[in-house]
Amino acid sequence: MGGNLSAVVGVVSLVTALAAALWAVLRLRARRGIATATQRATYEVLHTAGLAAEPLRTGLSEAGAAKAVRHLRALVGAVGLALTDADRVLALDGRGTHHGEQLLAAAGRTVATGRSTVLGEHELQCDRVDCPIRGAVVAPLQGADGRVVGALVAIADSAPAPGLVQATLETAHWAGNQLALAELDSSRERLARAEVRALRAQISPHFIYNALTAIGSFVRTDPERARELILEFAEFTRYSFRAHGEFTTLAEELRSIDRYLTIERARFGDRLQVRLQIAPEVLPVTLPFLCLQPLVENAVRHGLSRKPGTGMVSIEARDAGAECHITVEDDGVGMDPTTLTAGIAELARGAGDPGDETGQHVGLSNVDERLRSVFGDRFGLVVETGLGSGTRVSVRVPKFHPGVRAGS
Repeated sequence: MGGNLSAVVGVVSLVTALAAALWAVLRLRARRGIATATQRATYEVLHTAGLAAEPLRTGLSEAGAAKAVRHLRALVGAVGLALTDADRVLALDGRGTHHGEQLLAAAGRTVATGRSTVLGEHELQCDRVDCPIRGAVVAPLQGADGRVVGALVAIADSAPAPGLVQATLETAHWAGNQLALAELDSSRERLARAEVRALRAQISPHFIYNALTAIGSFVRTDPERARELILEFAEFTRYSFRAHGEFTTLAEELRSIDRYLTIERARFGDRLQVRLQIAPEVLPVTLPFLCLQPLVENAVRHGLSRKPGTGMVSIEARDAGAECHITVEDDGVGMDPTTLTAGIAELARGAGDPGDETGQHVGLSNVDERLRSVFGDRFGLVVETGLGSGTRVSVRVPKFHPGVRAGS
């Protein structure tokens, strides 16, 4: 009797489980039915476009084209699709591989003229009796400056219908926009690297001369100190002239600043005093490379070197919730705020006097532009100064920012 009861319980449990599974399937199908056919089609198009956009945003190359061409063919709805530059077929997906030379010739004409074209069966003749290709639509791909950089070729197994022509033109226009964004990203990166190089050129020559002069003064009188200063100088230049990474951490930037100030203290002696107040929790914060060092150098070079007696440079970095707040302050000679504003405005127009004050304007303007380009206009420099009142420069840096990491 016990065995029969167990069997009955087992059967009931199995039926219950099957009923629950069936109910779950029916509920899932019901949920899927909430989306309309239009909504599902929209999702598919946007999802496919997103898959094609990522490789296109790396530029028009064989690697990017190979990853994007399959998704572009799905968007167009062609039996085959090719991406070309001015000289070669970068990738071809689907049918039509054996027409590569004819398609490239047509793409070359489109790149040269900037006009789309429709190829008929007589323009795609071949020796294969089983060839299914009957036409193609060739549309230009335009870069950031409107220059045609390649072509998108949709291959058809019948005479190209108006729907295929329109889909090809629209897809080519969209793909061209992605390539234009890739060019703009590349231009921005080149500009950022150029700004760093310009900043290095503005900072380094006078500091190198002064550092070597200060080190030379200790060679005979205090060889051990001269040796230590040479090592500090070597580490400072290694960091300043490193070839990789647009970003660094606050800790790394402060280490370089400490080496800079060690060398400057050897030059100024007791005239230069330094006060640091750094919250440990903000040391890993990422910021643009050579972002703080120019501010400290300006404080020493333009603020304290002209001040008689002792001068103080204060560097503070504190935790402010989602941001890190940094200030570089000196009690030096300061300057007229209107002069500073006018000098930066002249630099923005490409003018300005290459005299001693312009170095200060270049350093501040360069850092301000780089902060704004990376983090947004809310994160530019705030400069407070006045004649005889010293200078205080404030920097706000978000602790976390998409796409920004040290060493990138």
